[in-house]
Amino acid sequence: MRSYNPDLTPPWKKSAPVPEIPADPDLVVEEVTTGFCGAVIRCEAGTVTLEDRFGKHRVFPLEPRGFLLEGRVVTLVRPVSGPSRPTRTASGSIAVPGARARVARAGRIYVEGRHDAELVERVWGDDLRIEGVVVEYLEGVDDLPSIVAEFAPGPDARLGVLVDHLVPGSKESRIAARVTSPHVLVVGHPYIDVWEAVKPSSLGIPAWPAVPRGQDWKTGVCRALGWPSDNTGAVWQAILKRVTSYKDLEPELLGAVERLIDHVTVP
Repeated sequence: MRSYNPDLTPPWKKSAPVPEIPADPDLVVEEVTTGFCGAVIRCEAGTVTLEDRFGKHRVFPLEPRGFLLEGRVVTLVRPVSGPSRPTRTASGSIAVPGARARVARAGRIYVEGRHDAELVERVWGDDLRIEGVVVEYLEGVDDLPSIVAEFAPGPDARLGVLVDHLVPGSKESRIAARVTSPHVLVVGHPYIDVWEAVKPSSLGIPAWPAVPRGQDWKTGVCRALGWPSDNTGAVWQAILKRVTSYKDLEPELLGAVERLIDHVTVP
């Protein structure tokens, strides 16, 4: 009669002691039983949350010998040296702890309004300070050609402009076409207002509602979603608080801002 070993411990848990590794943010590991591979985004008492390259999150227990690090079996432990410094900025760039802000460049990035400026600061603020790029808002782009002429862009003072609703046939596209300086880059996103560049999933709504033409877009959105329509400024601040990184923004805005930063900083 065949005898069976009652010990059901997986082989990787029977080997010699393995190193204990702090579960610091952005550490990439593989969970041994499922093969799920991702970066650490959060470590709490008894659990660690990983995010894979598709943005999917999984929570795993901090079990001994529970993970692979570069092919080695390790035990993840909760960091004990206090909160770890983030290794990436909100835009996804490598963070530079302690870096001083660079003296402001002659070049600038112009955006349409205060909300646009606040959103750019929220996600790209750390990057812009290191690069010495100042963002200013225009309160609309109707006078963009004269604003550009007054700025007098040149090789050492390049100008980038972010425009809302920059789609073929729009008023904004006709205005942008009148800016012809080789030292100016005008880019935009397809959304009527920069609010719409925030992913609905980040706000807990299924989608941004359609607002009939002729109706103020922000007011219409607030009414459709049951938000206070008489104080859109307060609503915007609530939206802004839900934006913690580039992952909360639509790709069309991300690409536009990255192009502007490159235009005013890359020689």
